[in-house]
This record gives sequence, structure tokens and C-alpha cells, in this order.
Amino acid sequence: MQNARRWVVDACADMGRDELTECAELGVSELVTNALLHAEAPIQVRVRGTREHPRVEVRDGSTEPPVLPTEGIDGDDLLLTFGRGLGIVARCATAWGADIDDDGKVVWFTPAPEPGETMVDGVITGRMEGPDDDVAHPDDVTVAIADVPLRDYQQFQRHYRELRREVRLLALAHEADYPLAKNLSDLFGTLEHDLREGMGSDQIELALSAGDEVADIEVRVHPGTVEQIARLIELLDLADAFCRAERLLSLARTPEQQQFQGWFLGEFVRQAAGEQPVAWHDAAVTSRRSSVS
Repeated sequence: MQNARRWVVDACADMGRDELTECAELGVSELVTNALLHAEAPIQVRVRGTREHPRVEVRDGSTEPPVLPTEGIDGDDLLLTFGRGLGIVARCATAWGADIDDDGKVVWFTPAPEPGETMVDGVITGRMEGPDDDVAHPDDVTVAIADVPLRDYQQFQRHYRELRREVRLLALAHEADYPLAKNLSDLFGTLEHDLREGMGSDQIELALSAGDEVADIEVRVHPGTVEQIARLIELLDLADAFCRAERLLSLARTPEQQQFQGWFLGEFVRQAAGEQPVAWHDAAVTSRRSSVS
């Protein structure tokens, strides 16, 4: 816990936000303590958001939501005691909450310049269930994607989840300052179910469990899902520009990530339009030749 406190203090100093140090240190101490006592490994501490609105996050491997605090912490004891629950976090933050995913949760807070007399309400987000719609439609199209490199696919999934969470939490805490984050968050929400259910994730998981490095997947998708995927391609480019313009404390995609994601998502769009499949190996070779020429 001492390492987490020291790291967050240094992060505030590196950003030139020394006025947030006290609340950031108090809050991260509580979150790490709670994670060690009540959650599961792995436990990670990060600072995300923007320099204007940095956000401290503690991730753990438990999907159990935290218990939201109630009033009752003595203000005189606030600066003296750790391990007193999320009430301390709620008084050291301008916004806070938990974002729950399939493989764990992130409890986060935006540090305040100084502890408050009252607690800020927290909010639980994530794990939104989409509609149960597994019925085949006569106008579905079959998409076959060959030689999917599983390592790149996993990186894509991680990047997508992190970006989705980033814009959702930024919009939740600072919608007035970052209206584009709200727009991106809304679009991610409309895409969520189609992307989770319609892109061969179950076949990828089977290949990963078998220890394979590449996999061929074949899925039937509704034309509406293909339209959503085409929107996602545009959305990811927009998110890259947003990361740069708004100075998010997270990185835009690397050229390698852009290349893989453009190919993988583009195969759904291309094949739905009647074009022949292009395997990853062939697409990567073509891209390298184009860059050289």
C-alpha cells in the first residue's frame, strides 16, 4: 500500500497537480486496502483521465460491486485513519464509482483539491446485458476470417475495453468539459451487444484454451451488425484523435494496432458487401509493400 501511495503522489507531481496529492493519497490508500482485504488478485493502480481531470483507478479480479458508503465518518478522523471504507474516498473525490467487467472491476475516483464535509455519491457502471437475440435471420451473411493472430486479437479486445471504460468514465465525471467523450460513450453503448455476440469471440476463446497462436473463425452476422462494425472503424479513428486532442492519460493506437484492427473489422464489412476473404498474412504483406512503395 505504501508503494501505491508513493506512486500516486509522484504521478500528481509529474502532472503539476500537487494540490490533489492529499486526497489522491487518502483515496488510493482506501481502495488498495479494500482490494487487499475483500477482492482478488491481480491488483493494479493506475492514473487515467486528463491532466485537468486525472482519475485514480484500482483494479482487482473480483466482479463483486463495492458496498456504497453511508454517512457516519467523523470528519475530524478523516485525515488520520485508513481502512474506514469507501466513505473516505467519497469525501476525497469530485466523482467516484466502480466499473465492473467480466474479469474484474475498477474502482475509481477523481481527487478533489481538499477533503469535503459531505460524501459525493458513487455510481456503478459496466456489465450491461444486451438483448437476448440469437435467432437466425434469413438475410444474415456468413463471414470467414482466416489466420487471426490471437495475440493481436487479445490486444484489440483489451484496447477496446480500456477505451470504452475511459470514455464512459470521463463522460460520467466531466460531461460538460468533454462532450465528445459523451458522444463516444453513447456510441460504444449501442455497439456493445452486437460486438460481443457477433464477432466469433467464442471460437477465439476455444483456440486460446487449446494453446493455438492463430485461428480461423466463421460467423453469421446480421447486416445491422455489419453497419455497427463499420461505425466502430470510424469510431476508433475518432477516439485516436480524441486521445491526442484532449491529452488523455492513455495512448492512441499504435500503427500495428491500427493495421490489425482495420483488417479484422474490415473483413466483416468487405465480405458483407460480397468481396472475397483476405487472410491476415496476405493483408499484412500487402500493407508492408504499400508502405515501402
